Amino acid sequence: MNHFDLLVIGTGSGNSMLGPEFESQKVAIVERGAFGGTCLNVGCIPSKMFVYAAEMAHNAQHVGKKLGVHTSFDGADWPAIRDRVFGRIDPIAEGGEHYRASEQEHVTVFKGSGRFVGDKTLEIAMNDGSTETVTADKVVLAAGARILIPDVVANSNVDYYTSDTIMRVDALPERLIVLGGGYIGAELGNVFGSLGSKVTIINRSSVMIRREDPDIAQRFTESYAERFDVRLNTSITDMHQSEDGTVTISATENGEPVTIVGDALLVAIGRVPNGDELNVVATGVELDDDGYVVADEHLRTANPDVWALGDINNPAQLKHTANADARVVGHNLLNPDDLHSIDRTLTPHAIFGYPQVAAVGLTEPEARDAGLNIVTTVHSYASAAYGWAMEDTTSVCKLIADADTRLLLGAHIIGPQASTLIQQLIQGMTFGQTVDQMARGQLYIHPALNEVVEQALLNL
Repeated sequence: MNHFDLLVIGTGSGNSMLGPEFESQKVAIVERGAFGGTCLNVGCIPSKMFVYAAEMAHNAQHVGKKLGVHTSFDGADWPAIRDRVFGRIDPIAEGGEHYRASEQEHVTVFKGSGRFVGDKTLEIAMNDGSTETVTADKVVLAAGARILIPDVVANSNVDYYTSDTIMRVDALPERLIVLGGGYIGAELGNVFGSLGSKVTIINRSSVMIRREDPDIAQRFTESYAERFDVRLNTSITDMHQSEDGTVTISATENGEPVTIVGDALLVAIGRVPNGDELNVVATGVELDDDGYVVADEHLRTANPDVWALGDINNPAQLKHTANADARVVGHNLLNPDDLHSIDRTLTPHAIFGYPQVAAVGLTEPEARDAGLNIVTTVHSYASAAYGWAMEDTTSVCKLIADADTRLLLGAHIIGPQASTLIQQLIQGMTFGQTVDQMARGQLYIHPALNEVVEQALLNL
């Protein structure tokens, strides 16, 4: 049995945690897939590379004519787009594994799936068919999350894609059915729809991206409904696949029976944490009702020698939060008498669909449910000079502030560069500035698009 000072399970942010300060420790890393985790291999990075190509295609089809520019879209070379993406990404994953396995004497890499069989004792089913058992003084759970597959899909004969697999297909599906109207379905549905697939989105609720502020979710849904076949209030009852590959779905839409037909199915209804697959309860770690590892503000679990970071612990499931977790856990492992805490009070996020969405803080219903005395504004891009230049008539910045303290409680932007525009608001909220200080305490470049934010703040 191999014993280590530190055992790290997962090579996303768990791998990036292992800086030079850990070189004096004997470290084991367990990874069943590609090095780099979800973000590098199947998540944020490849998907945004596809998103950018899709945005170029969309603008060529729809935006140029509004500006008097004669542009057209003559189709996508999907293999070239795909190979550009993974030609960049795959060498990074391979290089990361080589570095840990071959260039760092203090690190041992185990390629396989782990499962706890006792206190800080992990049995690893190696990818080569062998079995290894390792123990450690300290353990970091950084094993992320996996795709959620509903029973109606799992129990059918339908071959399906997920966000883990669809970005590597050999050709664009002619008719793609997307199951799920959250951020994964919105982003990938837009990619394939913009590049040439006929996309149908099946969504159980009355709006897409339903966790966003209602004003934003409604605008987003209306935008997608103009470009794609969006089925709201729709629940699947059955599905099957014909010998020619055709997928036929039986469903109810607003209570009425409907049939939806396509050539490929993308399942994108969400992800679940991997704590159960690791059997973390065998090492004294607790899971909450949703399967997330329970940890304190220092990211220490019920077993004081076991720590957790990233998607296995945080329902936000965002790379920037996982990186913040990694910095805290890395410090705390090396400085047990000076523990740092994680602060998730403000967790910004973005959805890279078309239109783009970004948000931080409370939605309007959340603020009202909390009994806060609030003021709100919904400010159009079209009110700013750069919005005129873009001929933008649909994008907005919505702000929610406390009428008594003048502090910004929530910011929600839908439109071009939303994920960039919101950063100045995140900074103001983080450092406790009032909306008045944010609006008047700095100069905004004229006529840049950030004047949309300035004007929205002035409205408050």
